Amino acid sequence: MSTTRTRNYQQLDRFTIPPGFRGRSAFVVQLWWCVQSTLFACSPQFMYVWRVWLLRLFGAKIGKRAIIRPTVRITYPWKLTLGDHCMIGDHVELYTLGEIEIGDCTVISQRCYICTASHDYTRPTFDIYSSKVVIECEAWLATDVFVAPGVRIGRGAVVGARSSVFHDVPPATVSIGTPACVVGPRNMQTDIEVSGA
Repeated sequence: MSTTRTRNYQQLDRFTIPPGFRGRSAFVVQLWWCVQSTLFACSPQFMYVWRVWLLRLFGAKIGKRAIIRPTVRITYPWKLTLGDHCMIGDHVELYTLGEIEIGDCTVISQRCYICTASHDYTRPTFDIYSSKVVIECEAWLATDVFVAPGVRIGRGAVVGARSSVFHDVPPATVSIGTPACVVGPRNMQTDIEVSGA
């Protein structure tokens, strides 16, 4: 009589969070979640300085004149670095289980999801891991872009709406699709019209 052994793909009763994974104590994590749900999310849209102050209070490194909408969600602000003159649009999710570094003059449009963590699906313990995401200066992620863990988006790159980025994006390129593929260079207009006599 033959017996069939059932393979376990996920044994979530064995899943654990690695020590120090969150980067702060459970108390600080819970405190941030309360602050984000109230003082941050309920603040009027024009109160950009207030939201930046709250994020810095919890360890975020944020440059000057950053614009962050009240509907933005940031998991662990102490793992966020944001450059000068950045714009983070409505309903953006910065899933900072790992570090996210965003360069100067970068735009992350509404509903983008920047993901720094995943699970090892080859292990039944479903181990969690994180990998830093870097979005270099002057890049633009159009609406509803997903960026996977470990990705670097080059300086001045454009990623089109509803694209999914699973690999590095070269600087000064335009990419679209799922998975995102380069469709051409980011050509800039260099002719400047001069009005006058």
